Amino acid sequence: MSDSLTFALFEAITLWRAAISGAFFLVLSFLYDLWAQPRLSKLFPRVGNGKGILATAMDWAGYIREYGEWQNDGYGKYSKQNRSYLIPSGPSRPMEIVVPRSQTKWMLDQPDNALSSLHALNDVLFTDYNFLESGFANGQYGIHVIHRCLARKLPLIIPDLENEVNKAMDLAFGTDTDNWKSANLWGVWMTIVPRVVTRLLVGHPVSRDQVFLDNMAKFTADVVRNICILNMFPKVTHPVVGRLLAIPNWWHWWRSYKIISPILERRLYDMECQERGDPSHDNWNAPENFVTWFIRLAKEEGRFDVLSPFVISRRMLQVEFAAIHTTVLTGHSLMLDLLGKWTKKGLSRLYCTDSPIRESMRVSCLSPSLTKRKVIAREGITNPVERWHAPYGSYLMLSVSPIHLDEEIYENPEEYDAFRFSRVRQEFESSQDEEKTYEDHLKVMNMSMGTTSDKHLAFGHGRHACPGRFFVAHELKMILAYLLQNWEVRPLQERPKSTWIGEAIIPPFSTNIEVKRRERPL
Repeated sequence: MSDSLTFALFEAITLWRAAISGAFFLVLSFLYDLWAQPRLSKLFPRVGNGKGILATAMDWAGYIREYGEWQNDGYGKYSKQNRSYLIPSGPSRPMEIVVPRSQTKWMLDQPDNALSSLHALNDVLFTDYNFLESGFANGQYGIHVIHRCLARKLPLIIPDLENEVNKAMDLAFGTDTDNWKSANLWGVWMTIVPRVVTRLLVGHPVSRDQVFLDNMAKFTADVVRNICILNMFPKVTHPVVGRLLAIPNWWHWWRSYKIISPILERRLYDMECQERGDPSHDNWNAPENFVTWFIRLAKEEGRFDVLSPFVISRRMLQVEFAAIHTTVLTGHSLMLDLLGKWTKKGLSRLYCTDSPIRESMRVSCLSPSLTKRKVIAREGITNPVERWHAPYGSYLMLSVSPIHLDEEIYENPEEYDAFRFSRVRQEFESSQDEEKTYEDHLKVMNMSMGTTSDKHLAFGHGRHACPGRFFVAHELKMILAYLLQNWEVRPLQERPKSTWIGEAIIPPFSTNIEVKRRERPL
């Protein structure tokens, strides 16, 4: 009895000491992170809880729920007066410099060796862990292929994408013309989008392989989860915590790789045979999709180091994640905006799909801070307007949501107006030719969904704007058009609200909608 009591007491003391040691280590790690952060000028105005260690701890705690309020506060107090300001970030990141809209061009025109979009993206996504290899440049070749090939090749694959959209939506919503069906909206988008994205990347029949699709969807969820967790841990712990968190990422990638590896090997072999004039491939045509573009471009640029099934599948990860994650969130918000604020009669008049989607991306933006840059010039960078200096390792960003909801830019900015952007085009087209000016024409052209500006930053802006935005535009238009043509949809009584956690949006996953297949398409 005495021995067991002694053992229990010893065990309790040991656990208590381990807990105290762990807490002490975390505190020291956070303090080290704080000490190692770039030193920003004390002349910057700031939002949050002020200066000092206690204020910083309060900022870290408040980041989860108060970030949106801080950004709105800073936008009204400083950005509207053309001043930059500091905003708190997650515990593992330094405060960031929010540049006013009036200085957007200056920030986005800086050379990549001074202000880097890739380095900022690497830090935001924790790519060293989430995408299974260290080094921000390693996984970027897939993005490079999208930049070089997608826009000009997109018309060639629209028929394939349309076929995949139709098949996926029939599966998601059903074909019952007699009864109304309740469908989980998030589940619907997670059924449709991975299929269409995979059709673009690898092609048929992989786009119908449910094991592959499930693992890519789970990989996407792994990345999002890991980002949220790593933002809450001190940076010094990331090499351990990041690798542990990435174990599911490895598993889901490996399961998908086993499925596409034979396809990638065959594509490499067939393209090699055709290139050297093998008579057996005289009548063979490479399928137009990402894998083919990747191989062609790599050979043109002499990048033979990436021409293996293993490497190609790894380079696809960032593309697949971005395409699935952003499209699902955008499409989900679009349907909530439409069904939560429109009547059945209003939906029947939705003949123009571009404007409703662009408007949803404005009023229901995916993140309040999508456009970021990291200072990688060792000497830092100096702002020519306000004369402040940003040291090496600091971050600059544009404030997206407050710009999108600025009443000086948009009339009734809080209201979802599906025809906000198409109305401008209609007015232009209905006017007399002699009344049309070049400025009016330019204004109309800037209203399309894939066009970016300093007033509409959902796809970013400048030379690093989202290279896949034209694919996303076509995909969402095809989905919305096919839905309205083939199903009746009951409007929601009100739009369910999303929840903001730091700089991330948490959509209402449980929202269901009711649909019924039309007997004849519209």
